[in-house]
Amino acid sequence: MLLPKNISRPLPHLLTIEWNDGFSATIPLEKLRDECPCAMCKGEQIMGQPVSFGIKMFAPGMNELEKLVPVGNYGIQASWKDGHDTGIYPWQLLRRITEQYNTKDNPNSQSDASLNGTSKK
Repeated sequence: MLLPKNISRPLPHLLTIEWNDGFSATIPLEKLRDECPCAMCKGEQIMGQPVSFGIKMFAPGMNELEKLVPVGNYGIQASWKDGHDTGIYPWQLLRRITEQYNTKDNPNSQSDASLNGTSKK
């Protein structure tokens, strides 16, 4: 079973996760928030049909992580500074997110400069 060995924040806008199989990834917190699996963020299904609550709007603090709390032995729950805290990330989903948005070895990902708003345009 894939499990994180260590979760840390090397910079305020990044999250690094080291897995028990040796894989390590650093992802922007914005991507973690974008992948929030809760019904409010991803929509619900009613009678088999997806129902969305509208477009996502920017709110101050929405990409600022306040804390991560373990949920049983299967995942973590993120609390964001805008008050959102209903998303539970099972380990499988968290692994997929870290593989998809890894900034450590992904040349197509945003650079650290663009992640912290100092990129040249």
